[in-house]
Amino acid sequence: MPASAPASGDIQAVTDTLARLTEYLREKPEPAEALSLMEPLLDEYTGVPVQLADALRALARAVQEHPSTPHTRGTDLLIQELRTAAWEQADQHTLHYALDDLRALNRKAPESRPECGLCP
Repeated sequence: MPASAPASGDIQAVTDTLARLTEYLREKPEPAEALSLMEPLLDEYTGVPVQLADALRALARAVQEHPSTPHTRGTDLLIQELRTAAWEQADQHTLHYALDDLRALNRKAPESRPECGLCP
Protein backbone atom coordinates (compact mmCIF):
# COMPACT_ATOMS: atom_id res chain seq x y z
CA MET A 1 0.00 0.00 0.00
CA PRO A 2 1.53 3.34 -1.04
CA ALA A 3 2.29 5.89 1.63
CA SER A 4 -0.13 8.77 1.87
CA ALA A 5 1.27 12.17 1.08
CA PRO A 6 1.71 14.42 4.09
CA ALA A 7 -0.16 17.69 3.87
CA SER A 8 1.85 20.89 3.55
CA GLY A 9 0.47 21.80 6.99
CA ASP A 10 2.13 18.69 8.43
CA ILE A 11 5.50 19.76 7.09
CA GLN A 12 4.94 23.31 8.32
CA ALA A 13 4.15 21.93 11.78
CA VAL A 14 7.49 20.12 11.81
CA THR A 15 9.43 23.25 10.90
CA ASP A 16 7.44 25.28 13.45
CA THR A 17 8.28 22.70 16.13
CA LEU A 18 11.97 22.90 15.27
CA ALA A 19 11.82 26.68 15.49
CA ARG A 20 10.14 26.44 18.92
CA LEU A 21 12.80 23.98 20.04
CA THR A 22 15.55 26.34 18.94
CA GLU A 23 13.97 29.23 20.82
CA TYR A 24 13.57 27.06 23.91
CA LEU A 25 17.21 25.96 23.78
CA ARG A 26 18.26 29.61 23.55
CA GLU A 27 16.62 30.11 26.94
CA LYS A 28 19.31 27.80 28.41
CA PRO A 29 17.28 24.94 29.89
CA GLU A 30 18.90 22.30 32.08
CA PRO A 31 21.38 20.33 29.95
CA ALA A 32 19.71 16.99 30.73
CA GLU A 33 16.37 18.31 29.49
CA ALA A 34 17.93 19.87 26.39
CA LEU A 35 19.67 16.59 25.63
CA SER A 36 16.46 14.60 26.00
CA LEU A 37 14.75 16.92 23.52
CA MET A 38 17.57 16.60 20.98
CA GLU A 39 18.09 12.84 21.21
CA PRO A 40 15.27 11.85 18.82
CA LEU A 41 16.42 14.45 16.30
CA LEU A 42 19.96 13.10 16.24
CA ASP A 43 19.20 9.40 16.39
CA GLU A 44 21.65 7.54 14.21
CA TYR A 45 18.95 5.65 12.29
CA THR A 46 15.81 7.77 12.41
CA GLY A 47 17.08 11.28 13.18
CA VAL A 48 16.68 14.38 11.05
CA PRO A 49 19.97 14.06 9.10
CA VAL A 50 19.13 10.52 7.96
CA GLN A 51 15.49 11.30 7.22
CA LEU A 52 16.34 14.48 5.30
CA ALA A 53 18.97 12.62 3.28
CA ASP A 54 16.44 9.94 2.40
CA ALA A 55 13.87 12.57 1.42
CA LEU A 56 16.37 14.39 -0.81
CA ARG A 57 17.31 11.14 -2.58
CA ALA A 58 13.62 10.31 -3.04
CA LEU A 59 12.98 13.79 -4.47
CA ALA A 60 15.86 13.39 -6.91
CA ARG A 61 14.52 10.02 -8.01
CA ALA A 62 10.93 11.35 -8.36
CA VAL A 63 12.10 14.24 -10.54
CA GLN A 64 14.41 12.10 -12.63
CA GLU A 65 11.88 9.34 -13.26
CA HIS A 66 8.83 11.52 -13.91
CA PRO A 67 7.77 11.30 -17.56
CA SER A 68 7.37 15.05 -17.95
CA THR A 69 10.87 15.88 -16.67
CA PRO A 70 13.02 17.13 -19.54
CA HIS A 71 16.26 15.19 -19.91
CA THR A 72 18.73 18.05 -20.21
CA ARG A 73 22.17 18.83 -18.83
CA GLY A 74 20.54 21.33 -16.44
CA THR A 75 18.15 18.70 -15.12
CA ASP A 76 21.02 16.25 -14.63
CA LEU A 77 22.95 18.89 -12.69
CA LEU A 78 19.94 19.64 -10.50
CA ILE A 79 19.43 15.96 -9.72
CA GLN A 80 23.12 15.59 -8.94
CA GLU A 81 22.90 18.61 -6.62
CA LEU A 82 20.04 16.96 -4.71
CA ARG A 83 22.02 13.74 -4.39
CA THR A 84 25.12 15.59 -3.20
CA ALA A 85 23.04 17.39 -0.60
CA ALA A 86 21.65 14.02 0.49
CA TRP A 87 25.16 12.66 1.03
CA GLU A 88 26.12 15.76 2.99
CA GLN A 89 23.06 15.36 5.20
CA ALA A 90 23.69 11.65 5.69
CA ASP A 91 27.23 12.46 6.85
CA GLN A 92 25.68 14.46 9.67
CA HIS A 93 24.41 11.21 11.22
CA THR A 94 27.67 11.27 13.18
CA LEU A 95 26.07 13.92 15.37
CA HIS A 96 24.53 10.91 17.06
CA TYR A 97 27.93 10.18 18.58
CA ALA A 98 28.02 13.66 20.09
CA LEU A 99 25.05 12.55 22.19
CA ASP A 100 27.27 10.01 23.95
CA ASP A 101 29.77 12.76 24.77
CA LEU A 102 26.98 15.05 25.96
CA ARG A 103 25.56 12.31 28.18
CA ALA A 104 29.01 11.73 29.70
CA LEU A 105 29.49 15.45 30.24
CA ASN A 106 26.09 15.70 31.86
CA ARG A 107 26.94 12.83 34.25
CA LYS A 108 30.18 14.55 35.27
CA ALA A 109 28.56 17.95 35.85
CA PRO A 110 28.29 18.93 39.52
CA GLU A 111 24.80 19.01 41.00
CA SER A 112 25.16 22.67 41.92
CA ARG A 113 27.65 25.35 41.08
CA PRO A 114 29.52 27.34 43.72
CA GLU A 115 28.59 30.99 44.02
CA CYS A 116 32.13 32.22 43.52
CA GLY A 117 34.99 31.12 41.32
CA LEU A 118 37.29 30.70 44.34
CA CYS A 119 35.46 27.72 45.83
CA PRO A 120 36.69 24.25 44.80
